Amino acid sequence: MAANEHEFWNGRYSTDHYVFGMDAAQFLREHVHSLKPGSRVLVPADGEGRNSVFLAQHGYEVVATDFAEAALQKARQLAASKSVQVDFRHADLQHLEWPDAEYDAVVAIFIQFAPPAFRDQIFAGMKKALKPGGVLMLHGYTPKQLEYGTGGPSALEQLYTPELLATAFADWEILRLEAYERELDEGEGHKGMSAVIDLIAKMHSHH
Repeated sequence: MAANEHEFWNGRYSTDHYVFGMDAAQFLREHVHSLKPGSRVLVPADGEGRNSVFLAQHGYEVVATDFAEAALQKARQLAASKSVQVDFRHADLQHLEWPDAEYDAVVAIFIQFAPPAFRDQIFAGMKKALKPGGVLMLHGYTPKQLEYGTGGPSALEQLYTPELLATAFADWEILRLEAYERELDEGEGHKGMSAVIDLIAKMHSHH
């Protein structure tokens, strides 16, 4: 990740308030029960910790990463304020050594800072990190989001389409793949009418 990108995110998170709010993404609140009780969950690039803390509150064993120290500091404060344990790790997904079959689930929410080649690398890493039968919960914006401008990247190629995700996870069992529009209120970072997409997919056990 370029140094200026690092400064950008550190700067963006260096405020007292939570840029993306303290509550988990609506998608996660609605579908958290797709995860088996007691799952060990990886939450890459969770920023200020809203999703990982929510998962910990539901009794999951959570590891969360971000590459902005300012975000991790707030994430740790959030976990402490809710009296939950999350293993927060400083990591840059571009240089992450993804573990091998270590997690029951990966929850990837609004991690669309990655151009296509890097995104493919992240998808491959998430697949590697999951145990056979593991579940991926992915949530992000579709190209229509560019019309709304209420959050997310302004680069078209960083957005998700149903076709892109169906292709990327073609050999998985797709439990949910849906693009829709909804009013979001998740901090100032995701606010207003938004064009989003959900993917919940399960890796086949025999892989």
